[in-house]
Amino acid sequence: MSDGVEGNDERRRTGDAAGPEPQGVPEPRPGEPEPAAQPEPTPLVKAGTAGRTEARAGAKTDEPATGEADDAAPAAPDASGTPADAPPDSTDTPDDPEAPDEAGDGLRYERLPDAPPPILDGVRARPPAPPGLATLVAAAVTALLSGLLLGDGLAVNALILALPLAAAAWFAARQAGRRPRRSSLCWGAGGLALLAVPVWSDAEWPTLLAVLAAAGLGALALHGCRKWSGVLLAPLGPVLAVRRALVWGWRGARERTAGGEKDLGPLLRSVLVAVVLLVVFGGLFAAADRAFADLLGSLVPDVDGGSGVPWRLFLAVLGLAAALAVAHTAAAPTRWDGLGPGPGRPRGRVEWALPLVLLDLLFAAFVAVQAAVLLRGEDVVRASNGLTYSEYAREGFWQLLFATVLTLAVISVAVRVAPRSGPRDLLLVRAVLGTLCLLTLVVVASAVRRMDLYMGEYGLTRLRLSVVAMELWLGAVVLLILAAGVFGARLLPRAVLASAAVAVLAFGLASPDKLIAESNLDAHRDGRTLDLRYLAGLSADAVPALDRLDEPLRSCALRSIAVPDAPWYATSLSQARAHDILTARPVRHHPCRDLLTDDISPSVR
Repeated sequence: MSDGVEGNDERRRTGDAAGPEPQGVPEPRPGEPEPAAQPEPTPLVKAGTAGRTEARAGAKTDEPATGEADDAAPAAPDASGTPADAPPDSTDTPDDPEAPDEAGDGLRYERLPDAPPPILDGVRARPPAPPGLATLVAAAVTALLSGLLLGDGLAVNALILALPLAAAAWFAARQAGRRPRRSSLCWGAGGLALLAVPVWSDAEWPTLLAVLAAAGLGALALHGCRKWSGVLLAPLGPVLAVRRALVWGWRGARERTAGGEKDLGPLLRSVLVAVVLLVVFGGLFAAADRAFADLLGSLVPDVDGGSGVPWRLFLAVLGLAAALAVAHTAAAPTRWDGLGPGPGRPRGRVEWALPLVLLDLLFAAFVAVQAAVLLRGEDVVRASNGLTYSEYAREGFWQLLFATVLTLAVISVAVRVAPRSGPRDLLLVRAVLGTLCLLTLVVVASAVRRMDLYMGEYGLTRLRLSVVAMELWLGAVVLLILAAGVFGARLLPRAVLASAAVAVLAFGLASPDKLIAESNLDAHRDGRTLDLRYLAGLSADAVPALDRLDEPLRSCALRSIAVPDAPWYATSLSQARAHDILTARPVRHHPCRDLLTDDISPSVR
C-alpha cells in the first residue's frame, strides 16, 4: 500500500474529525517530501472484439483527503492501478490485463498503446493574433475581385487578383512581426512573373502549368523554406490552414465590429455610400451618352452573364478563403524544414562505390554505342535493326527519359548514404557521382537527338514538344547537381525549383501552339504531308501561322479554333491578335470533310 493510503487508514483509526480537504492529490505533511505524481492508468480494452472498444480505467484518481468525505468516491489508485482501499483479494480492477472482468464474461483485456503525437505539432507555429484592418480589407477586395473577374476565364485577371492576395500576406506578416527575407521577395516576384503566361498565351496547358508553378513559388515565399522537405511540402501550408484561417478571420472581423478605435463600421458605411453614388451617377451618365455607356460596359464585369450569380458567389467565397489562408500562413507559417529526414547511415567505401562504379561502366558502354549509331547515320540503323531512322529514334526515347529520372533518384539516395569520414571519402564521392552525372548528360543529349530526328520526319505535336522540354530541364538539373558537388549542396533545392520556374515561364511565353503550327507548315512547304485535323485543334496562338495557308485550307484550319468574345480582363494578347486577324479576313464556308481526312499536298503562301 502507498503512503497516502496508510495516512487515510491512520486517520480512520484515530477518528480524525477534520473537515474534508479539496478533491485531488493530498497536501504533504510538513517535513515530508512531495508525493510523486500518479500516472494516469492506461485504458483497458477487451481483446478479440471487432467493431466496438470498451475502455476501463484502472481507478479514479480523485479521492477525499479524510474519512468524512463522500463514501461513494473511491480511494486513489496505487502505481499498479488497484484501488487503495480495496482488500488484497479484490477483483474490482484486474492487475493482469489478461485476466477476465468481474462479470465473468471470459473476455480478456489488453492495454491500448499511447496515441502518437501529431506530426505537425513540432513544426507548426503558435496561433497568430486576430488579423488587423488592413489584412481584412485586402481579403475582402480579393473576394470581391474573385467574384467579378474569375467567371470568364484566365488572362490579366489572374495578375490583378494576385496583387490584393500578396497585400493580405504582407500586412499579416508585418502585424505578426515577421520581416520577409530577400529570398521570399524573389519567390514572390517569380510567382507574379509566371502569371504573365495567361496574359500572353491562349493555350490552356501552358497556362495551367504556369498558374500551378506560381502557386508553388508563392507558398515558398510565405514559408521561407530552404531544404528539400520545405520546398516539396510548402504548397500544402495554405491548403491545411484554410479551416483555421476562416476562424481566425471571423475573430478579427468580430473584434473590428464590436466598437472602439479599430471599429470597421465607419469604413463599411463609407464604402456603401461610395458604391451608391457611383451606381446612381454612372447610370445617369450612361443613359445620357452612348459612347460613355459603351466604355462603362466594357470596363464593368457583367454579373448577370451566362456564368450566373451563384457561380460568382462561389468564386467570391473561394477567393475570401484563399486570401485568409494565405494571410494566416504568412503570419504563422509551418516550418516544413523540420520534417526533413536526417542524413542516412554512411556506408563503407566498397559497399557504396561498387554498385555505382558498375553503373558508370554500363553508362559508358551505352554512350559508346550511341555515338557509333547516331553519328554514322541511317544506314547503320537500318542494317542493324531493320528500322528507319525516325522509328529507331522514337523507339528508345521514352526509355532514355525514364533512365534519366531514375538516375536522379539513384544519385539522391547515394548522396544520403555516402561515406564521409575524411577527405578521401569526399574525393571518392565526387569522382563516382561526377562521372555518373557526366554520362547522364550524354544520355540526355541522346534522347533529345532521337526526338529531334523523329520530329523532323513527322512534325511537332504538343506531347513531343512537352517531353523534349522535360528532358532538357532534367539535363539542367544534372548540371546543378554537378555544381553542388563542387560548391556545396546548400542551395541545391532552391536552385532546382528556380530552374523549374524559369523553364515553365520560358515554355509558356514561347507559345507552344504557335511553334507547332509553324513547324508543321514549314515541313509542309518542303513537301511533307499536312495533318490539318490536328492543326485545327490548336488554340488561338496558332492563328497567325495558320493564316498563311491558301484557301480552302486556311478556312478549314481556322474554323474550329475558338476565339471567344470575352471581356478585356479575360482576353489574352494571343486572343486579341487572333480576333483582329479573323475580323480582317473572315473564315469562308468551304466543305472541309475531305481536307481534314486526306493527305494534303504543299500549299502555303
